[in-house]
Amino acid sequence: MKVEALKMERQGDFFEYCKKHRKELDDSFLYDEDLENFKADAENPTYIMTDSNGQIKGAASLILDDYHRRGNRARFRIFHCESHDDQDYKRLFEALLKHKMSLDHVFLFVPLLNEKLKVVMEKLNFDVERYTFLLVREDLEVRDLAIPKGYQIKSFQPGEDEDAWCLVRNAAFSTLKGSETAITPEMVAKMPAESDYLDGGMMILYENDEPVGVVRGSDDEYEGSPIMNIGPVAVLPEYQGRGLGRVLVRAAIKFSKDKGYKRCVLCVNGDNEQAKALYLQEGFEQTEGVVCYRYELK
Repeated sequence: MKVEALKMERQGDFFEYCKKHRKELDDSFLYDEDLENFKADAENPTYIMTDSNGQIKGAASLILDDYHRRGNRARFRIFHCESHDDQDYKRLFEALLKHKMSLDHVFLFVPLLNEKLKVVMEKLNFDVERYTFLLVREDLEVRDLAIPKGYQIKSFQPGEDEDAWCLVRNAAFSTLKGSETAITPEMVAKMPAESDYLDGGMMILYENDEPVGVVRGSDDEYEGSPIMNIGPVAVLPEYQGRGLGRVLVRAAIKFSKDKGYKRCVLCVNGDNEQAKALYLQEGFEQTEGVVCYRYELK
């Protein structure tokens, strides 16, 4: 078996490999639109493993975009070998380590049902960092928003509200595993141009004129049908515990129904017990789980 950097002429074969195996993996960055915009470069170092006939039998690709670089980490887009042999995985991983630069760690999510890959991660000395669960709400009955007096929800205004969005999101997630890295106004400014953007789906909760919470609803797909993805749901730390997260969740659910969605989906860290309890109370049900594996490079 040969390990080599992905070349332009083999991107189509790489895409087909990703599509063939994405149901076994965390497919967050393996949707058709993600692959259509993919290019193996410095931000996406990618290696393939081929047999004697040149057929792809394994693939490993990292996401090294600006956000992950600022957090000194990289996320796997795909890490998979058809052999399920830990030595094959090791060879692919060693090829990627040529691109580690000043990174502190690399990480990937593995579905809890993928026992074979979980065993490989342990053999390669990856550590479990956290668990994340996918929650789906089938019943889009809209419950009373119950917005407290003195508060109001406004739609995000591109070109005006980027700083407010960052202020809330970064403060709320500063200690949340996997989300500690701050986002920038420049990153937020790009959101309205993304394919999953829904006009009016980004909302800011204000107390008088001060932003204290944010929520976003975006277009997504789950089990082959449209669904609205809710996230982030963020409230300034000093305003948490006042029921404002529930207000934001209900506002997003109402927005999804107004947009014609029949279901909503969101993700929550397993150790964020308060948030998970809120979502379950609001009618969400756990459908899937993944474990985040982390490999320290220093």
